[in-house]
Amino acid sequence: MPFPIRVAALAAALLLAALIGGTASAHSVKAGALELTDLWTRATPPNAPTAGGYLTITNTGTEADRLTGAASSQAGSGELHEMSVKDGIMTMRPLGDGIEIPAGESVTLAPGAMHIMFTTPKEPFVDGGKVPVELTFEKAGKIETFLHIMGIGAPGPGGKAGEPHEHGAAH
Repeated sequence: MPFPIRVAALAAALLLAALIGGTASAHSVKAGALELTDLWTRATPPNAPTAGGYLTITNTGTEADRLTGAASSQAGSGELHEMSVKDGIMTMRPLGDGIEIPAGESVTLAPGAMHIMFTTPKEPFVDGGKVPVELTFEKAGKIETFLHIMGIGAPGPGGKAGEPHEHGAAH
């Protein structure tokens, strides 16, 4: 193979690898009227006591559903939490009643807003890996999927997670 052709073939292979690698965090899961997208978490340092889980849930149905629980084999427990800031004071509280997913709307779980709180991770979440997660909904039931692990401090898929989004965004 002449030199220019080998260089062109190598460049094409590298471009393809970059495109495939760039879409590693782009997967979606459909269960009935629900579609889960932008499923991700951040890498954690060794011995981190907690980790967050984030995603967008779109309900294309005509009835509301409710996310009532989350669990992972990679953590001691999973809870649904909400973080908010009022009068300059940040608070975080568990959402015992879960998170409503209104019919025809999307709810985003993101840093600084509603999210999954994983306690006592069994090992550090490593950038580029995946964390299995089981989400429980009132109507859609249990959905098993995974969260893509992004770097510590990552803003999320597309660099937009945590920005205001429809119903579930930070207020």
